[in-house]
Amino acid sequence: MQTGRAQVRRPQLYTAEERVRRDASRWTVVQGVLAPAQFLAFAVSLVLVLRFLATGEGYAAATVSILVKTGFLYVIMVTGAIWEKEVFGQYLFAPAFFWEDVFSFAVIALHSLYLYGLWSGAFAPHGLMTIALLAYAAYVVNAGQFLWKLRQARLDAGQDAGVTA
Repeated sequence: MQTGRAQVRRPQLYTAEERVRRDASRWTVVQGVLAPAQFLAFAVSLVLVLRFLATGEGYAAATVSILVKTGFLYVIMVTGAIWEKEVFGQYLFAPAFFWEDVFSFAVIALHSLYLYGLWSGAFAPHGLMTIALLAYAAYVVNAGQFLWKLRQARLDAGQDAGVTA
């Protein structure tokens, strides 16, 4: 039954060969484990940072939580670059994930600014926590970009199977 609307077919996120490499890569599983772990670290840390900003208590716990979250970020960035190399043939800025990678560098820059401020003493605790919140806001945008790409990949798989989303 026709609805009268023409179905526009957008370019697929992966070529058939890239999809095979993606599905065969152990780094796909690593990313699938690290992403929710990083989100959990982010959620816990966000609560601790907001608690510190609201009450002035729990600076050490908030700091440790930011360091854990930042550690996850660095690990996921390195393993993501390896994944991108396996799937697309280049470590970063593959056309399919170009803007996600660009924004990832902004996220890393903000987290790194926090680390610099912490280790150098360049910022007071409230300033550090403000930087962490900015880094977390950028992380949420970046995570949204990747979730959008995950949705696109699933829609592509549905198109390949002859299913409409």
